[in-house]
Amino acid sequence: MRAYILMIGTFDTKEAEFSYLRDRLLDRGYGVISMNVGVMGSPDTWAPDIEAEQVAEAGGVLLQELRHNGDRGQAMETMAKGAAVLARELFEEGRFGAAIGLGGGGGTSIVTAAMRGLPLGVPKVCVSTVASGNVSSYVGTSDIVMVPSIVDIAGLNRVSRAVLARAAGAVGGMLEAVAKSVEGGEQPVVAATMFGNTTPCVQACAALLEARGYETIVFHATGTGGRTMEALIAQGYFDGVLDLTTTELADELCGGIMSAGPERLTAAARNGVPQVVSPGCIDMANFGPEATVPERCRTRTLYRWNRDNTLMRTNAEENRVIGKQIAEHLNGATGPAAVLLPLRGLSLLGREDGPFRDAGVDAELFETIKAHLKTGIELKELDTDINDPAFAAEAVETLLMLMKEREHTLHDEGEIMNAGNSPQ
Repeated sequence: MRAYILMIGTFDTKEAEFSYLRDRLLDRGYGVISMNVGVMGSPDTWAPDIEAEQVAEAGGVLLQELRHNGDRGQAMETMAKGAAVLARELFEEGRFGAAIGLGGGGGTSIVTAAMRGLPLGVPKVCVSTVASGNVSSYVGTSDIVMVPSIVDIAGLNRVSRAVLARAAGAVGGMLEAVAKSVEGGEQPVVAATMFGNTTPCVQACAALLEARGYETIVFHATGTGGRTMEALIAQGYFDGVLDLTTTELADELCGGIMSAGPERLTAAARNGVPQVVSPGCIDMANFGPEATVPERCRTRTLYRWNRDNTLMRTNAEENRVIGKQIAEHLNGATGPAAVLLPLRGLSLLGREDGPFRDAGVDAELFETIKAHLKTGIELKELDTDINDPAFAAEAVETLLMLMKEREHTLHDEGEIMNAGNSPQ
């Protein structure tokens, strides 16, 4: 069966480049579904499969209105929204298996918006003039591969031809290399959060889960990691969550560089996924090199983790705020949840004799969680630090118990539904 690739871009201003890219894909034996997101016109030599009129309409505005208004910002926002809607619809219909696009700053914004709406594992390649800079706003929590265009996308030349030909080869190779989608695994899958300061704990958990037949996918709690995990939980990728490193909450509160935003610690609760939560590394917020630490924080307890990362010890007030947040997020859980508190330390730096050890501040965190956590959510206090093997063992056993509880609940609900649908 012929494989199809979705090609997205502003064909009105980049006709030569997209024509060349399209030909390279066709040369490799792929079918091409072309989506024009340029508001000013179409290619002269070939007709796009999806015209700009359709994209604009899917974005909620008529193309003629966008042309008449002349508002570039509105046009980009509309076409990005419409491209994302149509790309998702086409994928769900089984029309293509990979996506490719190219552009300058504006074109890249539209192309990547469409790609971000596609599931993890679908090959996505964007050739861009901005690919050598900070592309976090374009990639987000997706798996888009950004390819630097090297030269401006302003006509074909020996450099741009080489880049586009290799991009065509890259997306084709990625498509051929996909053995199965991320949903296709046979093992139950557990998400876990880890930081350098909780590495021993999470590695021990992963080993214990593997021995029991589970696959563990670990997310580095650096902001992007937390956002990515939350997005994948919402998409239903995981059977359980070991959220043992919730440090991104501290960065969100303290203005650190590794915040995952206000939605952190919400997806599992909202989607009923069994979760075990611990305040791992809540004793620290992350900043860049020491010179970048805000003036207001310079008198706090700081630790130089490496040349580019300075850690700040959180204080009692901050721990009370975070403790309440953790409890409130879990109170809204629609599935089974439990909290594990490591009474002897939240991190490698926070264990006995560590530079961040402050039992009084930790106690403020623990007492706040206990005071606000509603009845029915299990809470366990362990007389260990978070990296003690005993803590890892208890975390795994607790999660497996919650996952079994969830299975029983779903089974019972299914039995009730079946009974209700049976003929009388």
